[in-house]
Amino acid sequence: MKVAIIGQQDFGKAVLEAFLARGDEVAGVFCAPEKEGARPDALRVAAQEKGIKTFQLPSLKGPDAQAALRDLNVDIGIMAYVLQFAPQEFVNIPKHGTIQYHPSLLPKYRGPSAIGWSIIKGEKETGLSIFRPTDGLDEGPVILQKSTSISDDDTLGSVYFDRLFPLGVAAMLEAANLVVAGKHREIAQDESLATYEGWCRAAESKINWHNHVDFVYNLIRGCSPAPGAWTTLNGKKIQVFDAKKHAVRTFGEVKGKPGEVTHVTDTSFFVTAQGGQIEVIKAKHEEGKKASGPELAAAFGIAAGTTLGT
Repeated sequence: MKVAIIGQQDFGKAVLEAFLARGDEVAGVFCAPEKEGARPDALRVAAQEKGIKTFQLPSLKGPDAQAALRDLNVDIGIMAYVLQFAPQEFVNIPKHGTIQYHPSLLPKYRGPSAIGWSIIKGEKETGLSIFRPTDGLDEGPVILQKSTSISDDDTLGSVYFDRLFPLGVAAMLEAANLVVAGKHREIAQDESLATYEGWCRAAESKINWHNHVDFVYNLIRGCSPAPGAWTTLNGKKIQVFDAKKHAVRTFGEVKGKPGEVTHVTDTSFFVTAQGGQIEVIKAKHEEGKKASGPELAAAFGIAAGTTLGT
């Protein structure tokens, strides 16, 4: 099989290496230009080290991108973590078209932060979809899906790196085989079930301690390791990466007011939210490095009675 990889970073690199490992020919790689000061694109570095033609075009919309892909004369295009818009004039060039990876069970959670939002919203299951890219965002017909559970302690990092990353690499190989062999099915997405979620960035990841403890905990999990759910201490940002939830059954059992630190232990500190407390195990002050809860508390004067989020 002769393929072109369109993607970037570690997932794109893993997909590239998987196709090469089984003996497929990767004729070329398309990845976005790197911003000044950004870490080197892992896919670009791997492709160039292997002597594969590499294209870093500012856009996939123009004739340059189309000509480059057409000259490769590939059987199929493989879109592995792509943030650039790829128009139909581009994706339809390979003999068997192009397939794309998305980390959700489409049509739910279309958009760029699908894994994080599924955790933030308390879902118990997520998965991945391999689909045909169209000009709509994650709207094309689905070829293959794989599902995985979300446990109460899962984070964005564990769901992605432990499951959706390796499952996704294997699914891209499986889907490519089906498409090139003409054995695949394309199932239109049910628009009545579709949801779209935008980026989960700083504005979306701010902790409101007046929210229920379940929501606060899900927000922390869905933003760990990035962008990092955050609160403030004396106007400075504190990101929370590792935490536990302690819910209570009755109103009278809640200690402290929302945002109040009630006590610091040898391993963590406790912050009150509606319906319970969040035990902060690992966090980062904007003026320091990631640290354990008690280390951060000692360094920045967090003690019983301190209020976060003001």
